[in-house]
Amino acid sequence: MAALYKSSLFSIVFTVLIATVLAEIRSTQIRSDSRPTIPFDEFGFTHFGRLNLTITDISFSNPKSGPEPVPSELGFFLVTNEAWQHVLEQLQDGEIQCTLHSNLVKRVFTFDKLQPSARQFTTSFSVSDANQFTLVFANCMPNLVISMNVHSVMYNFNPKSGQLDFLSAGKTALPMIYFLFFIVYVLMGAFWVLTLYKKRLSVYGIHFFMLAVVILKALNLVCEAEDKSYIKKTGTAHGWDVLFYIFSFLKGITLFTLIVLIGTGWSFLKPYLQDKEKKVLMIVIPLQVVANLAQVVIDETGPFSENSYTWKQVFLLVDIVCCCAVLFPIVWSIKNLREAAKTDGKAAVNLMKLTLFRQYYVIVICYIYFTRVVVYALETITSYRYQWTSVVAAEAATLAFYVFTGYNFRPKAHNPYFAIDDEEEEAASEALKLEDEFEL
Repeated sequence: MAALYKSSLFSIVFTVLIATVLAEIRSTQIRSDSRPTIPFDEFGFTHFGRLNLTITDISFSNPKSGPEPVPSELGFFLVTNEAWQHVLEQLQDGEIQCTLHSNLVKRVFTFDKLQPSARQFTTSFSVSDANQFTLVFANCMPNLVISMNVHSVMYNFNPKSGQLDFLSAGKTALPMIYFLFFIVYVLMGAFWVLTLYKKRLSVYGIHFFMLAVVILKALNLVCEAEDKSYIKKTGTAHGWDVLFYIFSFLKGITLFTLIVLIGTGWSFLKPYLQDKEKKVLMIVIPLQVVANLAQVVIDETGPFSENSYTWKQVFLLVDIVCCCAVLFPIVWSIKNLREAAKTDGKAAVNLMKLTLFRQYYVIVICYIYFTRVVVYALETITSYRYQWTSVVAAEAATLAFYVFTGYNFRPKAHNPYFAIDDEEEEAASEALKLEDEFEL
């Protein structure tokens, strides 16, 4: 039995580390499940936390004709990540035979409290210890298969305002954070429209595409702000999650497409896309569809569903492939500019373009690394009370990337490349000779 619990550690702890914890009212169906531990949801409680649990349609079966179920060996409990590791040590050392017997868990309900013929129950459990807990069902009967419907409601009570907060502690500031970033993007969009109007004689199609990306990002943020606001107040999103998924899908596709188009130099360097560049778009766009589908499944089924680990792996794999794919057009443009510099006699012009694309290549890599690796590390090491900091870091990095892209590829009223004297041309030629030492 200890081996079974040890194997379940990896499924619980690993998914805890990579899950996005935005607990709310959640309903889960368990069908013919024999796992010794079934995690449901994770929530950061304050000193005034509460869990309401309703279980219906309970049924047991033992396909191997084993002993009759012992009700005291079945039940729900709350446990922290740190305490769970010690519980496993107790099992391995033989101190306990079931997780429900450990003094390190908070027993919410055991099935010995059920009436003999009852198939449902409702219970309420107060949490006074401020910490992040995972709601888990323990099945300490080997080979016993259980089916049931689980409806859990976890929230914190604010004694000052008298209101309930259904967002995990550390996430309660998210509605305001998302709304503030929405305001910033609205102002940035308005500034971009003003820029396009003033420089309308030198505006290309890519500049209107940039405006579309900013608008979709703003709509995505306001929907996410409303989504989290309704969850915070009522525990459900009231339809805002659907709008959030739609705009998140459109924002993801347009952002990756924009990076590819800028990397190819479309519109402002050349009016067409080469076949290999079109193939990159044909790869990135379907992969973004798959990535958004995986994200929806993860969010809607909960971080601890049986298939959540598979969907998380799919999401991570697809996201990595997309991030790598968008770098190829930038590399191709840098290569083409270096080759053109040797043949067309416009060393200074090509040096400026080459420098810009180099910078963009580095910034794209930094953006991908920060939002995929640094933000994940921040989520892992940060206390549950400050989980909002990873959101701020990710959104600030995205904002900085948008600003850099817009500033460096903004429409310009005049072409500075026309005003280049012979000395600057010679200096640029010498600089380009040194470019051969640069390798991507």
